[in-house]
Amino acid sequence: MGGVWRVVLSPRWILWHVLAILAVAGCVLAAIWQWDRAGSALGSALNVGYGIQWPIFAVFFAYMWWRFLRLELLEHRETAAAEGPAAAEPETVPTPPEPAPLEAGADTGAGTGADVRAGTSADDAPPPWDASPFTRSPVAAPAPVTDAEAPGLAEYNRMLAGLAARDAAHGVARDRETADER
Repeated sequence: MGGVWRVVLSPRWILWHVLAILAVAGCVLAAIWQWDRAGSALGSALNVGYGIQWPIFAVFFAYMWWRFLRLELLEHRETAAAEGPAAAEPETVPTPPEPAPLEAGADTGAGTGADVRAGTSADDAPPPWDASPFTRSPVAAPAPVTDAEAPGLAEYNRMLAGLAARDAAHGVARDRETADER
């Protein structure tokens, strides 16, 4: 049960709860305003129609909030069941190893782009999955397909890789022509 509360009270879902409450409240207020407007001297059948539409929108927002939350909890339960008893343990975030101290006069590679090519730049670090309310939980990538498993799919992947390489080669040539024309 603790896993359910972990999902429901995550920063991502707290934002979704607030947005759903605001959307439903806004629709209810718009419906009340339209019903009041329909009863006034300037009201019309159009206001009555809007007065009926806004509660339908409120129900839609509430249903979608419930549906997305239910799907997230189902995904969480499936992940916990697949991981077994290890899923019940709290997650720990591994700390990166401390960098070795630099010797005096050592070249740090600053300005050479070596840190970016090596993939150690701080800008390349992936953000945590809870950073945005619009992202999904990370999912493990499937294992690559081999020729023995699906020869047709493997052949198709090789064809796509060849097309991508050809486009990259033509793109480089096109970029050189554009630079020469300038």
